[in-house]
Amino acid sequence: MSARPSGGEEVAGAGSGGGLLERRSELAAAAHAIDTLVAGSATGTAAAPNPDANPTPSPDPNLTPNPGPVTDPFTGSVDRVSGADAPAPHRGDRSGGHGGGVLVYRGEPGIGKTALLAEIRRTARDRCTVLTARGGETLTPVPFHLTRQLLQPALDRHDAEEVRQLLGEHHDLLAPALGLASPPPSSAAPPDPQGVRDGLVRLLDRLAERLRDRPPVLLVDDAHWADAESLAWLEAYTRTRHGGRLPVLIVLAHRPLPSEPRGSGGPTGSTGPLAALGDRAVLSLSLGALTPEAGAVLVREALGEHADESFCRELWTVTSGNPYETVELLAKARDRAIEPVAESAALLRDLAAGARGGGLVARLEALGTGPTRLAWAIAVLGADSTPELLAALTGTAPNEVADHVDRLRGARIVAAPPRPVSTDPLGTAPDPRGAAPTDPLEFVHPLIATAVHGSVPSAVRTALHGRAAWALARAGHGPAAASRHLLEVHPDDDEEVVRQLRAAAVEHLAVGAPDAARRCLDRALAEPPRPETYATVLYELGCASLLTAPAATVRHLRSALDLPGLDDALRIDATYRLAQALAHSNRLGEAARTVAAEADRTTPGTGRRRLQAAHFMYEGFQAAEEDGPGRSRRLAELTADFTGADNSERALVAVRAFDAMLRGEPATEVVRLCDRSLADGAPAAGLGWTDTTWGFEIPALTGIAYAFADRPDRADALFGEAVRAFEISGWSGAHLAFAHTLLGLVHRRRGNLPRAQRHLEEGLRLADRVGTGLPVHWDTACLLVDTLLARGRTAEAREVADHHAFGPPWPGAIVLPDGPSVLGRLLLAEGRREEAVHTLEEAAEALTVRGRHHGVWAPWPFDLARALAPTDPDRAARIATEAHAHAERLGTPTALGEALRCLALFADPAESRRLLTRAVAHLAASPSRYEEARARRDLAHATGSPATLAEAASLAATCGADHLVPDEVTARASTHPPE
Repeated sequence: MSARPSGGEEVAGAGSGGGLLERRSELAAAAHAIDTLVAGSATGTAAAPNPDANPTPSPDPNLTPNPGPVTDPFTGSVDRVSGADAPAPHRGDRSGGHGGGVLVYRGEPGIGKTALLAEIRRTARDRCTVLTARGGETLTPVPFHLTRQLLQPALDRHDAEEVRQLLGEHHDLLAPALGLASPPPSSAAPPDPQGVRDGLVRLLDRLAERLRDRPPVLLVDDAHWADAESLAWLEAYTRTRHGGRLPVLIVLAHRPLPSEPRGSGGPTGSTGPLAALGDRAVLSLSLGALTPEAGAVLVREALGEHADESFCRELWTVTSGNPYETVELLAKARDRAIEPVAESAALLRDLAAGARGGGLVARLEALGTGPTRLAWAIAVLGADSTPELLAALTGTAPNEVADHVDRLRGARIVAAPPRPVSTDPLGTAPDPRGAAPTDPLEFVHPLIATAVHGSVPSAVRTALHGRAAWALARAGHGPAAASRHLLEVHPDDDEEVVRQLRAAAVEHLAVGAPDAARRCLDRALAEPPRPETYATVLYELGCASLLTAPAATVRHLRSALDLPGLDDALRIDATYRLAQALAHSNRLGEAARTVAAEADRTTPGTGRRRLQAAHFMYEGFQAAEEDGPGRSRRLAELTADFTGADNSERALVAVRAFDAMLRGEPATEVVRLCDRSLADGAPAAGLGWTDTTWGFEIPALTGIAYAFADRPDRADALFGEAVRAFEISGWSGAHLAFAHTLLGLVHRRRGNLPRAQRHLEEGLRLADRVGTGLPVHWDTACLLVDTLLARGRTAEAREVADHHAFGPPWPGAIVLPDGPSVLGRLLLAEGRREEAVHTLEEAAEALTVRGRHHGVWAPWPFDLARALAPTDPDRAARIATEAHAHAERLGTPTALGEALRCLALFADPAESRRLLTRAVAHLAASPSRYEEARARRDLAHATGSPATLAEAASLAATCGADHLVPDEVTARASTHPPE
């Protein structure tokens, strides 16, 4: 359903002096906001980057200032978070040049919101670029409907190349959502809704930069009927702006939200995007009814200055001061030549009844069957109510449609053709032609649209929706456009309806609207599909929920697997995705058992190996398991002869490499396995970061194993590609957060602590947008605590740990790196020795029983030995000796250097110096610069060498460590006092 203001409503608040009656303060607020926007745009130099969007600089330097890449002094590589690293942009300061924000008007239906926005548009269009949109009661389920109304006219002003520049590297992601391109094929990975929102945020920033001389004003009428995707975009755009200032002005008009009592000052109970926009508005105003005095002004303007006071008072009483009802009643009184005197006042109540509800319906029916049915068709088609489609829907000849339209306009039900408007999409040049004969028809007011839609008999309305769906399909509008009508059709065992809804779901997923896809597939199940298709639709419904609703995915996929109809390939895929959903819901044991059971029923081959890879992966991810060594042995036996012949072998080899790394097997073997899991040093086709067949976990395991095998260079290449792939595909939620976490791991291992901290903080920021307590939160918080401790910032590490509840109870999945080991290190740094010993002993017990002895992933032996040295030196020495034996088996320079450094604590002075000299040599040959700095510090204290101490301090400063303070045990073992 669609409606727009007629000339009548624009007069609804008009007085003889121009402008709107009793809206002076509301208009003054808008005028001030526009003045502030224009002034801010004149003083600002660029659209402020949105901290909630991807920090990667835009590839178009003409759109977003680029501070230039930041080079890693350790590797020479370019940092993917260079915008965050570089001091040049002054991100927070730049937003100070903006004068925009959010302005909200709320009020009951007919209170004059549309007239107010029309006046604001008239005021702003000489200095600003005005972009308008309007929600519709029947358009709420259409994803990005409002977004397209706002942005398409602005983009239409540019040629194809300019549009591509504005959309940047996200052109292929955003163009379908904006209606500028067809959705990608169903085989493509569906975009993350968060990524689409982020892309739209950047697009509006770039438009604002292009339009700095005429800053954008976005006017959104009937925002209470806006689609969820558009509101989420506007909410995201305004969420983290400095001081609430934007490079654009967003003006929203909507009815009171359900949680708002009538006349309240704002949305206090609702938590939706519209309420959030109101909460951060620079000003929110509630529109009240006209006073009796204003009503009298309108009466005398419409009916003559001789209107007496009692007539004016009665009209105000009948309409309750509602501007729309006032104008409608005055128009009727004028049409019937009613004299505005006291004797006529009694006629007003009966006359007013025809302006709303049943009276309006009776007025419509009095026009005849043809106009009535045309009005019904307009109510059903809404924004698609072109004369051609209306003729097809009603079975009426075009000339009859035109005649019925004239009669509806004469009755003030359908809006008259608009006055000459702008041909320029941005409203700067008038069009003398007025409306085109093919423009959609609209009701005069949303109240009329609602009344007409409600008056259509239920059976007729259902039939009209069905006919509308097929009319749109025949006109080439596509399944998604027809789907909103099919959702309203009664189920009738129609396989064609099922097919159309499934096709619409594919289109919705392709533009980043999984909720719309789920609605279509839910409705398809209600049709219902044929028995042989039912399980497949359930499978599609489960896949549509995977990124956003794991619990729903589990329910639907289990139901699909319990039914006949899935072929072998779909059963395997459904099981794999079910396991993914269970794992993402912290139900790793259940995930492992699910794929294991299906693998037992599957014949040998690629499909079975896919399930086996998931089984071994989820078993290994668990924080505890019954037979870890047995699982590792079975995995090693299974993959012993694999050559990486296909992706199923490569995936299992990657799982094996990760498991071998955790167990502390020789690093040369780990690297060999990692190499075999790749194709020419990169994930094979079909095993990439955004591949939905295998998931991102497989390449992540390979990169993590590389990082802890002293090959952070190869891990860096993989994880840098992960960030790029996730950004381009719009996976900017938990996936992109994890990619930054993995880059943080690489830089922590290399000893570039500030850069590691930046990536980890970015990972947490991105993860916080998705939820709380996610696996990525645990991993990132753990690495950040470890990094801050290395930098000597114990208090900050404790703040991070407390904020993210880093500590017991631990999650059901392992933490990267070992969480209890890092917590023990934090407790030691805080001087809480007894608690540290207890925590580290628990880590030792949990890992030893599983045969996991990687001393860099889980450094509990080194810290436990130091913690026990003062009170139980013999046990501490045994722990250090065992750790050294495991390090020799592992064979990485980092592990050997750390183990020798720990052994030196328990040796005599001469042996200690020899061990520390060897430790320094190993660590100098490793990628671990921070660990090398610590070893040089210990050697300096053991030898009393100022030069060695200076080298240690210089290296520590290069690493970003604030200071290298010798711990108590190290100082006690030295033959010379600490320098």
